Amino acid sequence: MLTKTHAVDGPAIKKAIEARDGKMLSSFYADDALVRVIDRNNPPSKPREIRGRAAITTFWDDICSRAMTHKVDTTIASGDSLAFTQACAYPDGTKVFAAAMLELKNGQIARQTVVQAWDE
Repeated sequence: MLTKTHAVDGPAIKKAIEARDGKMLSSFYADDALVRVIDRNNPPSKPREIRGRAAITTFWDDICSRAMTHKVDTTIASGDSLAFTQACAYPDGTKVFAAAMLELKNGQIARQTVVQAWDE
């Protein structure tokens, strides 16, 4: 299955995340992209690694299917780098905060590192 790709920038990623649009989010990634997630369950010495657009699509489909709100607070772009912070909340009040750094190649996300924390 061919997936149409889109160039990513701060406003585009903010719109897709806040709309919980997994299909649009997935379109920002290069075919061989890597997403690394660092959190309580995935420490820096053993981060969760999600490789390739197909696996990243599954990752975003899961996140976007959850009953929660997403707000991108800050985006910073410089050359082939894009960073943003994101605040999320579940209906029960549980909060999640994430900071992400993206490395871009030809307008697509080649590598992304996410550091996240949540209420226990």
